[in-house]
Amino acid sequence: MEPKVRILVAKPGLDGHDRGVKVIARALRDGGFEVLYTGLHQTPEQIVAAAIQEDVDAIGVSLLSGAHMTLIPKILGELTSQEAQDIMVFAGGIIPDSDAVELKKLGVAEVFTPGSSTDGVVSWARENVQARSLE
Repeated sequence: MEPKVRILVAKPGLDGHDRGVKVIARALRDGGFEVLYTGLHQTPEQIVAAAIQEDVDAIGVSLLSGAHMTLIPKILGELTSQEAQDIMVFAGGIIPDSDAVELKKLGVAEVFTPGSSTDGVVSWARENVQARSLE
């Protein structure tokens, strides 16, 4: 039996809107993933520390505050500084298309914007998120 893929979902910064991230967390869980939710107001350092401690395979970041071009690069940088850049990062929220392109250039695997379906997120995760080798 293969281990379940583990995904940490996170709300960095001061964004207090958590309905969407909870819907995505539940959809991923119902889709067969093991999901951990860090809660509101997490720093990039807290998110990465939790991801490493919990041996997750991916981090899903939800941002509605407009701080995505600051916070997501900090998460990616922290993953690199902790030698954990093999943890995939994907994002969702109010992210303009031009910023999504830049985030993908920085290493974000996918960006989901309003109107993305939960089925689409789960299907994407099934096709793209693999259990990491923890050797």
